Amino acid sequence: MHSLHYVPGSEFSGKFRATAAGTKRFLSLAYRGKPVRSLGIVVPAYRPDVDRLRSYVRALDERVAPSQILIELDAPRPGAVEALNRLPATVAAAPNRRGKGVAIAAGFDRLVGATTARRRFDSTDGDTNTHGDNGARRDGSVEGDGRDTSETTPESPVDVLAFFDADASTPPASAAAVVAPVLRGEYDLAVGSRRHPEAEVGRHQTFGRRRLGDAFAWTCRRLVEPSLFDYQCGAKALSAAVWWRAREYLREPGFGWDLDFLVTAAALGYEIGEIPITWYDRPRSTVPPARTAVALARGLYRARGRMRRLDAPIGGPAIDRKRGTEAASER
Repeated sequence: MHSLHYVPGSEFSGKFRATAAGTKRFLSLAYRGKPVRSLGIVVPAYRPDVDRLRSYVRALDERVAPSQILIELDAPRPGAVEALNRLPATVAAAPNRRGKGVAIAAGFDRLVGATTARRRFDSTDGDTNTHGDNGARRDGSVEGDGRDTSETTPESPVDVLAFFDADASTPPASAAAVVAPVLRGEYDLAVGSRRHPEAEVGRHQTFGRRRLGDAFAWTCRRLVEPSLFDYQCGAKALSAAVWWRAREYLREPGFGWDLDFLVTAAALGYEIGEIPITWYDRPRSTVPPARTAVALARGLYRARGRMRRLDAPIGGPAIDRKRGTEAASER
């Protein structure tokens, strides 16, 4: 059975906010006597603010020090690919909007060297899935050589995977805080959290979007495992082994992908930690609230069904939110 942990902000996020030292120095201290694990980052982007994205990728490279950064770029505007090609990152462009989940999955597959398996997604969540250079089809499936890797964990070019949204709402210091416990081997999956009591929100969402997000998280905590403060934050890190195991079960192509992935990882027994972060809302988000709410509700319904088919219990271990430790409870 997996376990859940809420990491106090003073341990990771506080440390990164307080220091100006580079992450490479931090890693050299944290991993003294241990091999440093390699990190690959995916930045899913749909028609992003190119200047902001360029600044963000450079900051991630400097602060988090990954082995690779991959920008999964959907429906780029003229000149965007050329501008991004000058970054310390690889750009993989698709001509149309594939959906956040498809883009992240394609990026993770590239980073671990996967060539498998068509993955069929349940719906488009309002996004348009078309053929891109990753083999994504209109139905959201990904065409590969048909091998099943769900029972094995092949050797991966990178040890740890992460993704961060292209709008730079998660500052590089908080991105480093999210990847750190996975790099250290403390968790299989780390979830950045805007709604954790120790998180710092520098710029809030609109009242309607905030209440919608609160209601969604409240509902998820009562219907599925894991029990978290925040399911949809665009900042997550995981071991490559988790991706190899979970990838064949995922079905959500769009904004419901985060919940689908978390429920699957919990059902497979992986250890999950929730990391409080600093977060800034971006008012010009490409996320349409009404359509997204419907898509997330459908995704929650489907994720609950898949959780049951994977024989995962309803509701995970409760968390003592004051102490940040597990506490037994009855639901």
